[in-house]
Amino acid sequence: MSQVEEIKLDDKKVIRAWAFFDWANSAYSLVISTAIFPIYYIAMSPENINILGREFSNSSVYSFSISFAYIFIAIIAPILGGIADFGNKRLYFLRIFTTIGAISCVCLYFFDGTPMVWLGTVAFIISTIGFAGSLIFYDSFLPTIASESNYDKVSAIGYAFGYVGSVILLLFILLMSQKPELFGFAVDSSLPYRLGFVLVGVWWFGFAQFSFRRLPQDTSGKMVKGIVSKGYKEIKQVLGELSEQKNLVLYLIAFFFYSAGVQTIIYLATVFAEKELNFESSELILTVLLLQIVAIAGAYLFSKVSKNKGSKNALITMIWIWIAICICAYFTHTKVVFFGVAFFVGLVLGGIQSTSRAGYSKLLKKGEDDLSSYFSFYDVLFYLSVVFGTFAFGFIDTLTNNLRYSVLILASFFIIALCVLTKVKFEKAT
Repeated sequence: MSQVEEIKLDDKKVIRAWAFFDWANSAYSLVISTAIFPIYYIAMSPENINILGREFSNSSVYSFSISFAYIFIAIIAPILGGIADFGNKRLYFLRIFTTIGAISCVCLYFFDGTPMVWLGTVAFIISTIGFAGSLIFYDSFLPTIASESNYDKVSAIGYAFGYVGSVILLLFILLMSQKPELFGFAVDSSLPYRLGFVLVGVWWFGFAQFSFRRLPQDTSGKMVKGIVSKGYKEIKQVLGELSEQKNLVLYLIAFFFYSAGVQTIIYLATVFAEKELNFESSELILTVLLLQIVAIAGAYLFSKVSKNKGSKNALITMIWIWIAICICAYFTHTKVVFFGVAFFVGLVLGGIQSTSRAGYSKLLKKGEDDLSSYFSFYDVLFYLSVVFGTFAFGFIDTLTNNLRYSVLILASFFIIALCVLTKVKFEKAT
């Protein structure tokens, strides 16, 4: 195991720098994965796309693209986590994946219609890999910069920073698209959106530099020969340790299923609204904006619930709300009702992600120095849950040609998670 340099916990400047990375990369999460690119992809691609002689709907291809990206990152994440721990290279890999993701966002500028649909698809896949890969190392900083009693608070601060920063950028892109004449753009041009993708890359890479300068620095020295195999051995050791921790294993199973539901909704809610409810692009973006604003309050609300009532009770409450969201979405046929559903999505969106990260940190054994390995396993399950959820969504869509059935099946994921989570025991839960 590597010896991690002792770091002063709960340093406000370090915590602020850590949270600022959420400010930076949440631009991808909001603009690319949720608000604009899904709508843009459906609008700028043919309704059916031929793959190896078979026709797939553009919504299915988009869903399968997400699955592919997360399969790839799930395969390499354990080794990267082990490498980061052995060589104490968290920041090194955080920089690499941030750069990959940001450059890929810029490349989306060239996706301007059907002839470039494969460029847009590939650039989206690579940017998703960059985003997902960076989270392994970003998340693993939490237990090294904050004391356990502050996990919920610090985790919520990160998400709140992310929501605020990403909303600012989204508003600017929305202004460009709704008032193109102010910027000299032609009406109905795709240019405002394509420039928006460039801005995401610049925003992500640029603001991340603040975090890179302030976060705990890596151990000096070059990567040594054999570090990949040593990283693999380290993650294998963590897997062995996990098998002896029943509580942690149960928590991770529950996390897998509810994350499959949550992340699929994040990626594909706008696709559902456009295809099933005939939302206009501007209406969808405004809906996501509302969702993000509510999510800021939701992250803080459920951090309070988690602190006062325990992580388990907070998660169970939110999962019940997610189940209700899925059922309501299945029966939704009007835009007004969808706005109401979106409000509740926002309420639990930030809360469940923040509480999940903090809850996992609480269940880790005290004094672990292979944190990246533990968090890489956590993130691998997260990535596989995205693969599972988005593939199931796309498969049901292809099978039934009805997105409502795809939404309904997500409710079953939350129900399974709820049943497993009731068996998890948190020391401080009430």
